[in-house]
Amino acid sequence: MTVILTMALSLMTVLQASAPQPAARDETAIRDIVKAYVAAREQSDPSAIGALFADDADQLTSSGEWRKGREQVVRGTLESSRRASGTRTITLETIRFPAPGVALADGRYEIAGGQEGTRRMWTTFLLVRTSNRWRIAAIRNMLPAPPASPAVK
Repeated sequence: MTVILTMALSLMTVLQASAPQPAARDETAIRDIVKAYVAAREQSDPSAIGALFADDADQLTSSGEWRKGREQVVRGTLESSRRASGTRTITLETIRFPAPGVALADGRYEIAGGQEGTRRMWTTFLLVRTSNRWRIAAIRNMLPAPPASPAVK
């Protein structure tokens, strides 16, 4: 009996160690959502874009436009994709979970091959988990500014 119990405990330990941890599964899901967002933008698919966002989502663009609500986010996303041609890539560099069901994902955002040349920005996604599914609650895009001059003393 002791041998069977020892084997069962060993097997449980091995299975737990090899199973994806919740944070790892969540991180994979978040990376997949950002990839789906980029793909839906490239395909100009309003239904696919809208499905990724929470109802009350908002987006602050690098130009200062603030889109509030899923409908404005989708409409503005499609319009800005038409205006700024090129191939978009978002490379997430960090994902952290400041609270249960909340994720903050930061990454490099690049639009290459457009009329203005390559545009390099930063983006932050705020995601929330609803009914075991992650949705984008907010996006903040930023054009890097040159370093500030040191303060004169």
